Amino acid sequence: MINEIYEETKEHMTKSIEALKKDYTRLRTGKVQTNILDNITIDYYGTQTPLSQVATILAPDATTINITPWEKHLVGDIEKAISAANIGVNPNNNGEAVQLFFPPMTKEQRQESVKGAKTMTDNAKVAIRNIRKSANDKIKKLLKDKDITEDESKKAQDEIQKITDSFVAKADETFKSKENEIMTI
Repeated sequence: MINEIYEETKEHMTKSIEALKKDYTRLRTGKVQTNILDNITIDYYGTQTPLSQVATILAPDATTINITPWEKHLVGDIEKAISAANIGVNPNNNGEAVQLFFPPMTKEQRQESVKGAKTMTDNAKVAIRNIRKSANDKIKKLLKDKDITEDESKKAQDEIQKITDSFVAKADETFKSKENEIMTI
């Protein structure tokens, strides 16, 4: 019974770390990421379709993204969708593909990205602590229902705290590596 609570707690905390890493993908780092276009859709035969499903998206270098549609008539639609998405660059259309040229990040932009990453990390830590509270509440309920003893309850809460501490440390490690990635020129 208690082991199930431990496993469930670890599973939920792991999901919090995965969500944090997914959130980090929205941040701009020194190298431009193609997933900056993930939320952009175009009208493809009457259906709003993600850009990645109608074109090849490549980042040949640290500041450029090339978008080559599978059907040439989509170039204009892709260009309009990117302009409307307001991602910080103007699309360049050469008739066959769309290029995005991102200027290198300034020190201030890097610091802003680090601040964003720190906020995301703090939110993940709050989520982890909320999971800890939920697990401790389950332990207290078992104690109240007399399914476990006072000693077992104390030991279980200590173990949940150890699990929590390890996941908070993982969140901090994840932040440190992201901070290094952002600040590296």
